[in-house]
Amino acid sequence: MTRLVIVSNRVPLPSERGPRAGGLAVALADALRPGSLWFGWSGKRSATPDSEARLQRSEGTTYATIDLSEAEYRSFYVGFANSALWPLLHFRLGLVEFKREDYEAYRAVNRRFAESLSRLLHDDDVIWVHDYHLFTLAEELRRLGVRNRIGFFLHTPFVPPALLHALPRAADLMRAMCAYDVIGFHTHTYRRAFLDGVREILPGTRITDGSFTHDGRHVVSIVDPIGIDAAGFAAIAARAEHSVETVRLRESLAGRTLAIGVDRLDYSKGLVSRFEAFGRLLAKYPEHRRQVSFLQIAPRSREESSSYQRLRRDLDRIVGDTNGRFSEFDWVPLRYMTNTVRRTTLAGFYRCARLGVVTPLRDGMNLVAKEYVAAQDPTDPGVLILSRFAGAAEELAEALIVNPFDADEIADAMHEALAMPLAERLRRHNALRTRVWETNASKYCAHFLAYLEHGEPTRPRLRLQFAS
Repeated sequence: MTRLVIVSNRVPLPSERGPRAGGLAVALADALRPGSLWFGWSGKRSATPDSEARLQRSEGTTYATIDLSEAEYRSFYVGFANSALWPLLHFRLGLVEFKREDYEAYRAVNRRFAESLSRLLHDDDVIWVHDYHLFTLAEELRRLGVRNRIGFFLHTPFVPPALLHALPRAADLMRAMCAYDVIGFHTHTYRRAFLDGVREILPGTRITDGSFTHDGRHVVSIVDPIGIDAAGFAAIAARAEHSVETVRLRESLAGRTLAIGVDRLDYSKGLVSRFEAFGRLLAKYPEHRRQVSFLQIAPRSREESSSYQRLRRDLDRIVGDTNGRFSEFDWVPLRYMTNTVRRTTLAGFYRCARLGVVTPLRDGMNLVAKEYVAAQDPTDPGVLILSRFAGAAEELAEALIVNPFDADEIADAMHEALAMPLAERLRRHNALRTRVWETNASKYCAHFLAYLEHGEPTRPRLRLQFAS
């Protein structure tokens, strides 16, 4: 049987993995089967780089990890990946910080990943690489003589050429991406932007139906929206509705309506506009005062960056201003926490929330939107408010779609959702539920691997690793 090798910047080790609020680990967890290999960074830093990957086996899957040195972490991860690529791919040119030494470190870490991984590969492995940290990994593997089929999936947006040109060495990155056999995106918009970049930055490359040939290699680009195990998450939510945590939350509301947002603490998530919108809801529609509480869960991330530190200060100020203006002795309108909450607990919180507010300024997909839909009681569902710039908006059109830069529009959508009659909520939820169940995690994996193995959407042969 062909073995699947997954490569990601961070490996979710079984010894560390707890219930998460979405993301790659959740999307692939149910698809992994005995025989697979998952390779990447351990999440740890060491004084000197590893020469060999450390192996850990669990339920038949092998997890292979290497540490980063402190210098690699600063230049590769904090530097080029998250201070240059992340803001660029989220359309935030003003936050891009490019340093030549960080770019060189990015290339060097991809090279070291390739060298370590190549020693673990079998001739018939298929390799599935994930996300912007590893744009150049396939090129480094090819230089080492690796001929295996290699696919890449980008979990962020991709920018049009006008923005891509702003990044020094963008042309080198585009050429490096052409070493992959299959490149996947969440939406048609992102794939179009990538192909426009190929057309403009790599002149002479002919593109036909999303495929092209560059430097002798045929590359297929596909749209493959990531999903969740919707039925499984719905079952978790139904059980969690009666958990100690959910009961405590419901009791603290004292009969009030709950609105919820769950995001990493990141400037791309639109938290400033969202918090301002909730304040404007209370100011513009006073009938909702004392009737609704907003809970924002925003676990901290990448705290080394000055932009994240500024974001925290801005959010703390808005929370203080909003609560100072509208709170009463028995009601705090805006609850804000930066601790991590277990995914099973979140499922119960989603289920009792009448509003799910997902308003990123730009996002690859956003699985929170799909989790919120899956968690709802189908007989009395809540309403999803969704940014038009989240990848999920391409699928979830029956949500209340908003411009995340317009706090007044978000406030109006919150009012509409709070006033929405049951019949309308049911109509919207049934349509959303159908799509969330259709584009699930298993379909996402099977679709990509069919292209990676065969170059077309046929039934994958990787029965050892993935459910059919």
